[in-house]
Amino acid sequence: MDLKRKLARLSSVGPGSKPAEAPPAAPEPEPAPAAPVSAGPEAPKSQDPRIAALKRMLSDWSERQDSSTGRRRATVTPPPGPLPAEPRMTAHGLVHIAERVLPPEHLHGSAPLVGAWDVEAPLVASLALDPRLAGVDFRRVLYLDTETTGLAGGTGTVPFLVGLAWFEERSLRVQQLFLRRLGEEGPMLRMLAERMAESSCLVTFNGKSFDWPLLRTRFVLNRVPVPAELPHLDLLHCSRRVFKHRGSGTRLVQLEEHILGHRRIGDVDGALIPDLYFRFLRGGSSAALTPVLEHNANDLLLLAALLGELVRRFRSNRSEEEDPRDLLGFAGVALRAGDYERAQSFARAAAKGGGTVSVEALTLASRLSRRSGDAKSAVSLLEQALTSARGAQAAPLHLALSKLYEHSIKDVARALHHARLTTTAEPAEDQRHRISRLERKLARGARQPTRVPGAPLPRAGL
Repeated sequence: MDLKRKLARLSSVGPGSKPAEAPPAAPEPEPAPAAPVSAGPEAPKSQDPRIAALKRMLSDWSERQDSSTGRRRATVTPPPGPLPAEPRMTAHGLVHIAERVLPPEHLHGSAPLVGAWDVEAPLVASLALDPRLAGVDFRRVLYLDTETTGLAGGTGTVPFLVGLAWFEERSLRVQQLFLRRLGEEGPMLRMLAERMAESSCLVTFNGKSFDWPLLRTRFVLNRVPVPAELPHLDLLHCSRRVFKHRGSGTRLVQLEEHILGHRRIGDVDGALIPDLYFRFLRGGSSAALTPVLEHNANDLLLLAALLGELVRRFRSNRSEEEDPRDLLGFAGVALRAGDYERAQSFARAAAKGGGTVSVEALTLASRLSRRSGDAKSAVSLLEQALTSARGAQAAPLHLALSKLYEHSIKDVARALHHARLTTTAEPAEDQRHRISRLERKLARGARQPTRVPGAPLPRAGL
């Protein structure tokens, strides 16, 4: 029901009543008795506060919807113009292609695209936690991003724009394959398969879950042989692991702005792209697709820039220039990859940031020291973390210290002190058991005679 009709109904109908089909003509009202004289103005009729609140809420919602609709309509009304992809006859048939080549010095935000040309495969494999990538030639990778008719998935979703990018020497070639009409995917898919056959690896953002499964389905439905599956680097997963402590999200445009310092101006809303394509199919302006192709091209540039930036920062020792939250993220990735020396370096650098990040970084550094057999350093790092811990952060540190003092340092008194402060870090029964055991050990140690160093041990039976 239209919101204006709802508001009108609320204005005329009380709570719990039904609107009349056609209100009968009211009889001539009898003269009202004279109202008593009052000093002030007549009080207005009381109204159910719930009705007033609902009316305000619906009115506000209606205004927001009208404003949003106005903005969206303004966004999708471009001036007329030619299709931003030219027809090209290929060995596979007619394909509409938009193409450009970007020089080695091109920057996307603060990151040079050529940084992706120089990445070391072992570092990429560590970042991705995928040892299979260690042998990939990253100068022959294929960057891939699609624009589709929707996100519902299944056989009804069609990739009408397949964006590809690859390096030729140190320049980046961007090639976009556009589907001029539905049902003509065959030549486009064959061109994609041909390019994949010349590549060493796919680089995508959420491509493992969306882009590649969708394309594989389209190959099957169009009876085009599915190309051999390549090693696949999905930068979404790398970014989530590294930048998870920022709390600002890991959508592609968020990473572009916060990590690379590039902010898109006039970028088309991704939610509008399917509608723009369908309008084009119904005879709409070809120029409406220009911002769609530009959006897709920017995503491809971002893939290359982000890969180069991630590897540069993972490789670099200039930790004083980095955000402590990112240093902690890199430390966690290095730990999971088994690169303990790099993890320790990142963790100690992150600890200088203070606050919650410092506590987590010192805890990680302590784990690494304990792993290497340096129990004293592990204890020192945890004691340092306790000075910054707040609230519930302290209990797990006390538990770790209790274990270290008992089993590695052999200081039962200190172990008992920390065990009494682990209330929220372990079940109450476990804490009582730990305290009881340490108290018995401490009592046994107190009953044993102190032996003077260098004195002979007593002989048995004496």
